[in-house]
Parts: sequence; C-alpha cells; structure tokens
Amino acid sequence: MDLNGVDAIVAAQRSSLADWRDGDAWLAGGTWLFSEPQPDIRRLVDLTCFCWPALLEHDAGLEIAATCTLGQLSRYQGSADWPAAALARQCCDALLGSFKVWNAATVGGNICLSLPAGPMTSLAAALDGVCTIWTRTGEIREVAACDFVLGPGQNVLGPGDLLRSVLLPAAALRSRTAFRQLSLSPVGRSAVLVIGRRCADSDAFVVTVTGSVRRPVQLRFDSPPAAKDLRRALEAAALDYHDDVHGDPVWRRHLTRLYVDEIRSELSTAGEP
Repeated sequence: MDLNGVDAIVAAQRSSLADWRDGDAWLAGGTWLFSEPQPDIRRLVDLTCFCWPALLEHDAGLEIAATCTLGQLSRYQGSADWPAAALARQCCDALLGSFKVWNAATVGGNICLSLPAGPMTSLAAALDGVCTIWTRTGEIREVAACDFVLGPGQNVLGPGDLLRSVLLPAAALRSRTAFRQLSLSPVGRSAVLVIGRRCADSDAFVVTVTGSVRRPVQLRFDSPPAAKDLRRALEAAALDYHDDVHGDPVWRRHLTRLYVDEIRSELSTAGEP
C-alpha cells in the first residue's frame, strides 16, 4: 500500500533518536507498515542503514539484530550444544507467511508490533531473551523479553525508542524444549502457542504461554512438576485470555491447559522426547 502522507525517507543514525519528531516511524521490513493506511506518518527512518549483523554467536549466547529477517532466522541451526535453537524455525513457521513475507519481515518488527500471536515474542520470552533498547535520550536499557510486551499493541518502548537486538542466553539454548501451537484456521494467527523448556544446567522446568493470552506469561519450577502442581500454578497465574476473531477465550483456555500438560509429560522423560 502506498503511504501518501509520507514526504521523506531518511537513513537511520544514532542521532535519529534525538531528532525524533511527531509523525516519524522506524522502517525495517515494512510488512506491517505498508499493509494498511498510516495517516499520521510523515517520515520514515530506515533502520537497514545501520547494517547490523543479523545473527552473532558469542559466549553469552545468540544475539539477534532487530533487523534480522525471519528468513535469516529460519535458516539458523546452531551447534549441537544448543538444541533449543530449533525453536527459531518452529516459531518462524508459526507466522504462516509466504517466503516473500519471511524475507522482509523482521524479528524486531514482530516483537515491537506486540500482538499476542507474535511468534518472535514467543521465541524471545521462552528462551529468557534480553532486549537491548536504545532510548531517545541516548541511554541503553535492557528489558527481559517476557516483560517487553504489556498488552495487545503495547510495549515498554517510548516515542523514539528503538529495539536494537535480542540476546538469547547460552544457558537457555542448551535446554531441551517442547513446542505446541494451533490456529483457528489453517493459515490464521496463533490462537495459542506454548513452549516448554527443561534446563540442561539445573533441571529447572520453564513453560511460557503466548498467543492465547494478552501478554507472555511464564511459570518456573526447580524441576518438572507433577501434573496437579502445574495445573495449580496455571490457575494461580489467573491468565488474561485474549478475545478476538482468531479464538474464543474459553477455547484458548482449554488449549492452553491441554498443551501445558502435554509439554510437562514430554519434558518429564529423560533424554530425547
């Protein structure tokens, strides 16, 4: 879609944050930006000019640039020491987009859109990702990915703030994982997406619920819990189930309970599922 109100496209620089003005919008892949009218936008600030490396492996873990495309992430395999890296492809598949979308849509854009069904939010939250934010005032903030999204279309970014990257810690990447996802229609948004993780270093059990709820919810245990203990913790969390055309809250609640229990069973076994 043509954005007829835009009168300028400029290359992003660190100074762009301080120069932020009403009517500005960050431009990365643009798959959402150009999908519907944006009458309030007057200037686009092109993030691709930063030329950030899409993926960087180092001792701390895997750093994913905000401008990394889903196509680039989907091809990442990681080492045998990081079995949880397989979640990258699974979460990309959950977007259910064409190869054209995958080669343009970005990890940062999906997270910043902050939809309950955003699979990059699911990936980052499930693996204890840490979001690095460049603020308009020149500061650098770090926010847990699980806390980044506040609700549908809402997140911790202020006007002019920029998501620079997401770090997936090496400890989380060494975990065994289990993945469950379902949509109301074959090519629809995720109605529920649940990821479980059994930590290799401590045997801790972590389950992250997205898709069915308005913001990510994570439950943590020192070891895989009994079914009744997990159900009790899930009820105590008082999840705020999302309600839209992609799924009724009662149905989402049922699927969430079902998938959480399936994941608990799968990760309670020793070795490979």
